[in-house]
Amino acid sequence: MILTKLEIIKQYHKKNIKIEPFIESMLNPNSYNYRLNNELIEFDETLDAREKPSFKKIIIPPEGYILMPGKLYLSSTYEKIGSDKFVTQLIGRSSLGRIGLFLQITAPLGHVGTFHNWTLELKVVQPLKIYPFMKIGQVTFWKIKGRKALTYQNGEYKQFQSAQISKFYKELI
Repeated sequence: MILTKLEIIKQYHKKNIKIEPFIESMLNPNSYNYRLNNELIEFDETLDAREKPSFKKIIIPPEGYILMPGKLYLSSTYEKIGSDKFVTQLIGRSSLGRIGLFLQITAPLGHVGTFHNWTLELKVVQPLKIYPFMKIGQVTFWKIKGRKALTYQNGEYKQFQSAQISKFYKELI
């Protein structure tokens, strides 16, 4: 069951949902808008699943940065988001999808017990200028049903506060 705006506010005040900074005007009927951080990771053209990827870090200037088709970019949420009680799901905003920005295509689901700046996957179908701290996506909170969930205590990416590249290549060694 997805939480509504009023329930998100209630659970935030009960400290069951954590969002830093929390701005009430960023709430939607059943989600919270999150913003893009100002750092971007841009990958080289060819990636190999068995090797650590080659990339460059970019600070997105206030005047914006143009994302190009055919490239993979990572960034992170400006907000630290998480919950010990609810599952988070990070999705893109439909208004940005309508201009060709695809966000969180493969990894929208967060784990219970995680609170950090989430790594975001960005792809575009045409050149698109983005800006630091722009509203880029939404996070929803879902009730858990079933046995008490185990929290994500030892997760590979849990402790980071900025975008992180995949460590999948370590699994193929």
